[in-house]
Formats: sequence, structure tokens, C-alpha cells
Amino acid sequence: MTELLERVVTKNSIRFLGHEEHRHDVPHLIHVVRGTARLTVDGEPLRLHEGESVWLAAEVPHAMRLPAGSLAVGPMLSPDHAPAGARVRRLGVLPALSALITTILGAAPETADEVAPFRRALEDLLDGLDAPHFWVREPTHPVARLIGNEAVTGTETLDRIADRHYLSVRQVQRIFLDQTGLPFARWRTRSRLNRAVAALRAGRDLDAARLAAGYATRTGLLRALSRESGLPERTLAADPLGSLAGQSR
Repeated sequence: MTELLERVVTKNSIRFLGHEEHRHDVPHLIHVVRGTARLTVDGEPLRLHEGESVWLAAEVPHAMRLPAGSLAVGPMLSPDHAPAGARVRRLGVLPALSALITTILGAAPETADEVAPFRRALEDLLDGLDAPHFWVREPTHPVARLIGNEAVTGTETLDRIADRHYLSVRQVQRIFLDQTGLPFARWRTRSRLNRAVAALRAGRDLDAARLAAGYATRTGLLRALSRESGLPERTLAADPLGSLAGQSR
């Protein structure tokens, strides 16, 4: 019975069956509502599980096969909403995105006027994926910017990095406080945690997030997230992305 119903509205049957290779002249999102999806994107195989999505730039060739019982949707986006820096961007399980897709399916907008607000909401959500979770301001001093980048992506102490750039630790600390409004140590912590949150948004687990942020252990990452967010470590460990959602710091 279910398979019969999937074919009743012919124009929407691809949501249950998949489609042959084609491309669109605007950016495109594929989201798996239920089950799994087997895709070929730019000639490469890609498998998505329930709740996962892939964000495609315009003109990216893709094909999709859906096993029985699966359901996927593919909302179109505005021309200026392609994934930044890539033709294809895989997204992990993002509860806010799944909730929005469910709302769109329930509302079933058809006319351009009906579709527009849902598309804006979807694009706003995607835009927010790259926004830093914790507020930080980059220093304008060119050497301080280099020092900051090295401190966030590496493991050296500030003493060694500052010495390499012919500045004293005190000079660096003064520049960061003057130009970012944060002491250097807290600026570095927040910048590292933003890297961890970005990894979580991309569907990576806590271990991958702590590596991206330069933390030696999950406990160290959770402790730092707890201090900055005010959320209990236990809550963050159970659902780090979900518990951080909606916060702005």
C-alpha cells in the first residue's frame, strides 16, 4: 500500500524513488527525511542517512536512488546561496534543519508567494552555519592576526609564538585586549571553540570536534564549552549541537 501511495502524485514520486543524473541552474539542497539515500554527485558516490543533507552549488550533476521506505526532498535555493568555497558541502544531522523541512512538507507551499518565506527561512538557517557561535573580533594589527591564527590552529605557547614574531607577550596581550575587547587567552579559547562548533555543524562527532579545536581530550573540550556557554558538561556531552542551538555569545 505504501509503495502505491508513493506514486499517486507523480510529480512528487522522485521524493520516494530518486532520479537520474541531472543538474539545476540554482543551488540545491538534498535532505533525507526518512531512511537513506544513495547519490552520485559530481561523479562520486555519496550515501546520506536520515536527517543528513548535502548542499550543492548550481550546475553540479547528481543522481539519487532511494531504497524502499525512504523519503528525500530537494528544495531549490536563490542563486546567491551556494555553499561557500565548495561545489558540494555535506551537512550532518542538524535538528533545526530537519524541523524546518518537516514544516515545509506539512505546509506544502505551491505558489511563488507561498514558497518565498520558507525559502528565506531555509537560506537564513544555512547562512548561520558558518557564523561563529561565540562572539570574537579579529585584531586589525597584521602581526597580531598572524599570531592569533597560529595560536588557534597550533599547540605552541604564546611565549614561543610571540618571540618568533619579535613581540613580547605583554605587547601581544595589550594589542588583543585593545583591538578585540577580550584578553588573549579568552580570545583564543573562543576562537578554538568556534572551530569545534563548526565541526559539529558539519555532522562530525565530539572527538573530531575536539581535534579540530586543538583539545587533547573530550573532557577538555566539554569543560571549555561549559565555561563559555554556561551549560552543564553532561548536557553538552549528550547533545552538544542541540544544547548550543539558539545561543548567541
